[in-house]
Amino acid sequence: MSIPGDAAVDYAEIIDPDAKPVGPIHPGAILDEAFLEPLGLSADALAKALSVPRNRITGIIHGERAITADTALRLARFFDMSPDFWLGLQMAYDLETARVTLADRVDGSPVILQKAQ
Repeated sequence: MSIPGDAAVDYAEIIDPDAKPVGPIHPGAILDEAFLEPLGLSADALAKALSVPRNRITGIIHGERAITADTALRLARFFDMSPDFWLGLQMAYDLETARVTLADRVDGSPVILQKAQ
């Protein structure tokens, strides 16, 4: 399946080439802005529904805590979705953060062992 040439999308009018990159987005920001706010839920209400301490949810929302497998399972059950979604957000955030903070050390690392012939 191919996309016809006239169906190409031109983003020139909506992309600011001078804008600063946003950087990694913490899963807590997504939890708060895409799930809690639209549903009118507070961190306290979610914590009670998940049977977890309030500071776990507020820590995630404020970007101070990671989403663990336990929390991913609870969020998935509550929102009727896959725990992989939540862990995927966390993994993507962790990887992008590592790329930004470790780039100079990783780029200068020796090449990995090559396959023997």
